[in-house]
Amino acid sequence: MEETMKGQTGMMTQTQLEERLLAVETALQEMQRRLATLPPTPNWLDEIIGSFKDEPAFEEVIAFGRAFREAQPYPDDPGAPA
Repeated sequence: MEETMKGQTGMMTQTQLEERLLAVETALQEMQRRLATLPPTPNWLDEIIGSFKDEPAFEEVIAFGRAFREAQPYPDDPGAPA
């Protein structure tokens, strides 16, 4: 049994089901219409590429990360040398 919005329980009639389906389809069409008119959003990655160029602190972070990865392979790395 399905609980209705008024707190009563019972099965929907065919007419009620059709009305709900029509309401959902109408709402979906409206959302699709709205989405179709939105301008495309810029790619977030394109927005940040190059933003740290020539930044000494970023170069230092990259060097630390590389040193950490090269210092010792992950214990569960199947491709790591024994």
